Amino acid sequence: MPQPSKPKTAEHEFILGGQKSGKSRRAEQRAIDWLAAEPRTHRAVLIATAQTYDDEMLERIVRHQADRAERVPGMRTIEEPIELARAIVTQSTPETLVVIDCLTLWLTNLLMPVPSEDAPPVTRTPATHVAMLLAALREARGPVVLVGNEIGLGVIPLGRETRAFVDALGRLNQDVAAACDRVTLMAAGLPLSLKAPAA
Repeated sequence: MPQPSKPKTAEHEFILGGQKSGKSRRAEQRAIDWLAAEPRTHRAVLIATAQTYDDEMLERIVRHQADRAERVPGMRTIEEPIELARAIVTQSTPETLVVIDCLTLWLTNLLMPVPSEDAPPVTRTPATHVAMLLAALREARGPVVLVGNEIGLGVIPLGRETRAFVDALGRLNQDVAAACDRVTLMAAGLPLSLKAPAA
């Protein structure tokens, strides 16, 4: 007697690259393609991890929001600087593409929080948050696109805290890459496939 087929798990993509390499644009294009595939049922949501610590960061966030609204008008945005795993589980459905932009700022919020009245406190260890993120990716009912920086290609930075952050980000990137079906490295707006599902 034939066995029932196992439900196909949602495909996740991790998009890496340097600053202004085209990471966010690729993630936005994934959302545009997803929404166009089934306009009546598909939805897209962006989980933004940035926090407004100063005027320059606020201006940058406002500019990104305006640009995103113009390029991907059908994508909703929520802000979650700390509890990323919970946000993924809450937002993920089979019809919803979840975009996370970005993991690097999220890790910064966990490891090097800037004192602020508006910033939520970090109530768990960073390692616990990462473990919860990986579990949320496994449990996600729809596709997830994650954006992160590759910052470990240059010289070894001065300062113990900075070196510790680069090391932690490298470990996070490896863990997330292992949890995703597809990994793409962006450079000068061009994608290089590092990992893809088997044909």
